[in-house]
Amino acid sequence: MRLCFKGHNEVYAVEQTLMALLPEERPVYGGDDPNWAGVSLTQEGDRAAAVTEMHYRGETGRGECARVLSGTEYEREGQRRRLLQMSFFMAARQAAHIAPPWGSLTGIRPDKVAVQALDAGSTPEEARRLLEEEYFVTPRRARLAAETAAVTRRLRRELAPRDIALYVGIPFCPTRCAYCSFVSASVEKSFHLVEPYLAALKAEIASAGRLCRELGLRVRAFYMGGGTPTTLTAEQMDGLLTVLADSFDFAACGEYTVEAGRPDTVTAEKLRVLRSHGVDRISVNPQTMEDRVLTAIGRRHSAAQILSAMELAAAAGFRHINMDLIAGLPEDTPEGFRRSLDACVALGADNITVHTLSLKKGSRITLEGLRIPSAEAVGEMLDYADPALRSAGYGPYYLYRQKYMSGSFENVGWCRPGSENLYNVYIMSELCSILSCGAGGSTKMVGAGPGSIRRAFNLKYPAEYTARPEKIAENQAAFAAFYREGGALL
Repeated sequence: MRLCFKGHNEVYAVEQTLMALLPEERPVYGGDDPNWAGVSLTQEGDRAAAVTEMHYRGETGRGECARVLSGTEYEREGQRRRLLQMSFFMAARQAAHIAPPWGSLTGIRPDKVAVQALDAGSTPEEARRLLEEEYFVTPRRARLAAETAAVTRRLRRELAPRDIALYVGIPFCPTRCAYCSFVSASVEKSFHLVEPYLAALKAEIASAGRLCRELGLRVRAFYMGGGTPTTLTAEQMDGLLTVLADSFDFAACGEYTVEAGRPDTVTAEKLRVLRSHGVDRISVNPQTMEDRVLTAIGRRHSAAQILSAMELAAAAGFRHINMDLIAGLPEDTPEGFRRSLDACVALGADNITVHTLSLKKGSRITLEGLRIPSAEAVGEMLDYADPALRSAGYGPYYLYRQKYMSGSFENVGWCRPGSENLYNVYIMSELCSILSCGAGGSTKMVGAGPGSIRRAFNLKYPAEYTARPEKIAENQAAFAAFYREGGALL
């Protein structure tokens, strides 16, 4: 869709709104695209008004909204941005005849509005009504947002100013899945990179541990992801976890999580190593329990191997086990998704994360044009998951959205009472800083007040990460400066 701006330059806000409401469209500037939107902003004194005129597939729409701005300049910027997004939503609703499940909300954290409402003294019912009436969110999604917002506020109260979470990334997998665009390398093609990578990672972990001791920081949650950490051998994992234990004080850590995402990487020996180092939470992530779909997404394991991996995990004595599913995978159907979800519940996982397929630019699904279910079919899958999980004793505890999601839906983490994955809430709700180690890692420094979040990114690929330790030192220096300057004081 061709975008034209007048009176503002809020490119990101408008583009995000476009891609959330019309995920098949991409923003372009100039040219003669028959689908176009003109988005303008005017301001007289404290009163601002936004207007969007849209032409989409032969239909037209207009959205107009205004308000009196108040608060700090930062807050006023947000209010102007919101006016633009609302006017765009109103125009798209007319021109495209859409009623998106999240209404006019377009950001990664749709429950942020509910958190703010609850913080201001609203009841959960009032927060739900706000989402439905002012943001046009459907009742089911408004309920989800209010519930996850309550979990966010509860966990926030348990954190102190110098509490952080620690992330370690292992960017290797047995094979690359068709939906994946993460920075992860197939071990088949990059086996020679693993040992040099681990050496560099151990050095980063050791220096990060020293830094945290100097700064007086307390690790409240640990998460090792990737990639697939259990792609490593048992010996390699033992060496890495030993360095972690020597470098960090985990006495206050409420959870110790390692992704064992690919069932074909799970062995009894590796699980024994994890348990011997105090790992109490793992993910065994089938994404689907349908063999046909597993083949379509490039997984070299069967549903039977998923069952075997879960049996091994249960026998090893992990307190918490998560299973991931993705609604909307190639060759899947609503009936197949229902079978997958029912199987995960029957296997006894106390965490089940239901993702919606996100069409990433670098994924094989996008590059090769693989056949995927319609948005209506994905909606059927999610409409089954919500009541089925609730009736089985699960509740939603975190949610987020991504770009290019089928049907503009969401990802939701469900768990049985008391088994929330703290790291997921901390990072998605930005409750504390996340110190990241490893290739592709993103260190997030969370401070008090609006606009107080900073980020430092490690190099993406294992080879460049290994070759440039000065980048690691630079990022850790930025992290130290943030705390020494008092950026994290609440």
